[in-house]
Amino acid sequence: MKNGNYYDKTKNDKMDKEEIKRLFEELKKTKDKNIRDILIEQHLYIAEILSKKYSNRGIDYDDIYQVACIGLIYAVDRYDVSKGFEFSSFATPTIIGEIKKHFRDKGWTIRVPRRIQELSKKINNSKIYLSQTLQRSPTVEDIAEYLDCTEEDILEAMEASKVYTPQSLDITFDSNNDEKDINLADLIGEEDHYFSKIENSDFLLKTMESLNEIEKEILIDRYFNKKTQVSIANKLDISQMTVSRIEKKVIKKLRREAEKMMII
Repeated sequence: MKNGNYYDKTKNDKMDKEEIKRLFEELKKTKDKNIRDILIEQHLYIAEILSKKYSNRGIDYDDIYQVACIGLIYAVDRYDVSKGFEFSSFATPTIIGEIKKHFRDKGWTIRVPRRIQELSKKINNSKIYLSQTLQRSPTVEDIAEYLDCTEEDILEAMEASKVYTPQSLDITFDSNNDEKDINLADLIGEEDHYFSKIENSDFLLKTMESLNEIEKEILIDRYFNKKTQVSIANKLDISQMTVSRIEKKVIKKLRREAEKMMII
């Protein structure tokens, strides 16, 4: 059994059930790593089949396959050939369990309570059953009655399930003409009117750092508090002409800063 040529052969060739059984018996006795590797290699097809079953559900196939392989390793380590049942029958639920665990932990874009995740799964199953039974699409009331839940619980779970496999903003739709297709982002996006206000606010705050206290007060009173030059002059105990001169000086500073930003 420990002959190197035998290991090389069995790693690459498909083995029959009796050979598999003998290897599991030998593994139980010796814990030989080479035998373990052979058994894993021989049953990778199970991980592949089960991974494909769960593909296209929001997680990359490669990630699912890796998890399935981990489940396969667990199954090889735990399998007891003396129980009398086939390894595939033992390995399948073990691998599926690991895949489902991965979906529960990683498949939701936004973390939601386990209760909601489990209810969402029951809702999906009940939709299939009720559609066949009622010969129509089940309502929220139908599902709530079938699962013995409140309609509020059903609606909450259905809403939460939308974060499970969100659509990409890059998904395209036919524009019904010869021009390029439309992205989802083009349909749901809109300009944020506050962007320009934020930029203007940042610009003013930065520029005001170069102003003295009187210049700042005149700028704020004229353009934020909407006061006249006369009222400002009376407040500061200076002439209206002085207020006008300072205001023009401040505006020139603002223009110079704006020109610098445009050059940058």
